[in-house]
Amino acid sequence: MSLRGDRDFHRTGGSEENRERTIVRTSIGGIIANVLLAVFKAVVGIASNSIAITLDAVNNLSDAVSSVVTIVGTTLAARMPDRKHPLGYGRMEYFSAMIVAFIVLYAGVESLIESIKKLISPAVPDYSAVALIVVAAAVVVKIFLGMFFKKTGKRVNSDSLENSGQDALLDAVLSTSTLIAAIIYLTAGISLEAILGVIISVVILKSGIEMFTETISQMIGERYDTEATKKIKADIAEIDGVHGVYDLVLSNYGPDKWVGSVHIAVPDTWTADQIDRLCRNITTTIYVKDKIILTGIGIYSLNTRSQEIAEEEKKVRKAVMAHQYVKSMHAFYYSKEDRQLRFDIVMSFDDPDMAGTYYAIHDEIQKMYPDLKIVIAMDQDVSD
Repeated sequence: MSLRGDRDFHRTGGSEENRERTIVRTSIGGIIANVLLAVFKAVVGIASNSIAITLDAVNNLSDAVSSVVTIVGTTLAARMPDRKHPLGYGRMEYFSAMIVAFIVLYAGVESLIESIKKLISPAVPDYSAVALIVVAAAVVVKIFLGMFFKKTGKRVNSDSLENSGQDALLDAVLSTSTLIAAIIYLTAGISLEAILGVIISVVILKSGIEMFTETISQMIGERYDTEATKKIKADIAEIDGVHGVYDLVLSNYGPDKWVGSVHIAVPDTWTADQIDRLCRNITTTIYVKDKIILTGIGIYSLNTRSQEIAEEEKKVRKAVMAHQYVKSMHAFYYSKEDRQLRFDIVMSFDDPDMAGTYYAIHDEIQKMYPDLKIVIAMDQDVSD
């Protein structure tokens, strides 16, 4: 998932208000434009007996409804956290994006039904100059709306707006094909109305399915953007006292709402007071720089007292990393007091038998150190 917007979890004040106001204002503009286009196209489509133009009108009306849904979803998502929903209502935007996808799917199904009817019982269109002018003007308006919606959607991180923008650009392509079909009919006398209607319907359905599956994927929870996670880890690693950053886990509670946890390595000589001050510094720094709230920071102890132990770590690392599906090893610690050797490994999702790989590594290291207790934690590859 890409790192966009300001991702401020407790978005209060200007930032959240500006985002909500931008989405609502943009959506209202889309509603007005689409309703006007729908009215003009409906009149022209009925007057010219054109199924393609009439379907375009229905599609514009569905776009207007989509914008209404976007406004409602954005307004609900901006509600402040409460006792019942302490992490806020940001995920409401995903539900609004899903409803928009359903609307597009419904419009595609209805269009397909009407187009098939026209294939079975064809009607001769009667294009006029006014009809062609309206369709041509609609193409220009839809291109402008599409580009504006997508640009604004990316800027404020609104999937609903981006979906609406993609749909508008698709409408422009479909309206252009309608215009071409009309020109072919006027010049060659060949009617492509019903066939074009079927093609338009299929394209609308495909767009709706893509919107729906993308939204479902986001609701399930996607992998955080690689460059973004690298930046977060780099920002933590720059803080004095941090000797390694691992196991970054981020959870999404809306397009701009992220909370997470991370593990860091610190010298094994540090006191609780030093670790406490370091953790507070990390949470503040990452909130300011990356707008991520770290709800937990785990601690790995770093051997600093023995060069012999450092050499043992190299031997273990070489053995562990020889396994195909191991992505990394960290948190190595050899405790002479309790005769224990412990470390973490990150496994690739490509491994068809993670458990088998884990036990193979455990047995191999145990043979290398038969007198020690081997403790290996297997981490999921949740971030880069």
